Amino acid sequence: MQLNSILIVEDQIKLAQLLADYFSQSQFQPHCLHDGNEVIPWVKAHQVDAIVLDVMLPGKDGMQICKEIRQFSNVPILMVTARVEEIDRLLGLELGADDYICKPFSPREVVARVKAVLRRTQTVEAPGKQLELDDERYQASYNGQTLALTAVEFQLLKPLSREPGRIFSREQLMRSMYNDDRIVSDRTIDSHIKKLRKKLTDISPDQELIQSVYGVGYRLISE
Repeated sequence: MQLNSILIVEDQIKLAQLLADYFSQSQFQPHCLHDGNEVIPWVKAHQVDAIVLDVMLPGKDGMQICKEIRQFSNVPILMVTARVEEIDRLLGLELGADDYICKPFSPREVVARVKAVLRRTQTVEAPGKQLELDDERYQASYNGQTLALTAVEFQLLKPLSREPGRIFSREQLMRSMYNDDRIVSDRTIDSHIKKLRKKLTDISPDQELIQSVYGVGYRLISE
C-alpha cells in the first residue's frame, strides 16, 4: 500500500516531530521542514499529497509560500496560525488554501482535517453526480435535475461551485452576490445559504453539499 506523503512546515521542532509521529501512526509518510526558504525547492523536487503550513516561519512566511505554490501546484494546503483573527486575513487574501487550523490544536484533529481534505480532493466524481451552471440563462442543475434558483442564489452558488472544497468567507460570498456596495448582514448570507441548501437537499437528500465552517464561512463539498 502506497502511503500518502505529508509535508509539515513548522519552525517549532518538537511540535513538528509530534505531528510527524501522529501522521506516521495514521499511515502517512511525513517530512518536516523548519525554514520557509526551504519549502518551494522541496515541493518542486518531491511528490507530496498534502502540506501542513504554519503562517509564522523564519525566512519566507507561510502566506507567501502558499501563493507561490499555487502558481505551479494544486496540492492541498492546510494553513496553521496561532491567532484566530488571522483566519479572516488569510481568507481575505484568497491564498487558495484548502483549510485553516488554529493553535493550540490536537494532533489528532490535524490528522483528521488532512484526511478530510484528501477525501474531498481525491474523490472521483460519480457519473451524474455533478453540479452544472449556465451563466447565460442563470440556470443550475444537480444530478441532471434543474434547481429553481433566484438570481441571488445563483450568484451565491457560482463561486462555491467553481472551487469545491475552498472555504469562502461571508464577505467574499456577499461580493459575489451583489455588484454594488450595499451593506448586507451575516444573517442575510446565512438565510440565502439555508434556502440554497434546502433546494439541493430536495434533489439529493443523503448529502449536505454546502458545509458550514464554524466561525469562518462556507464551502461546497464535491462528492
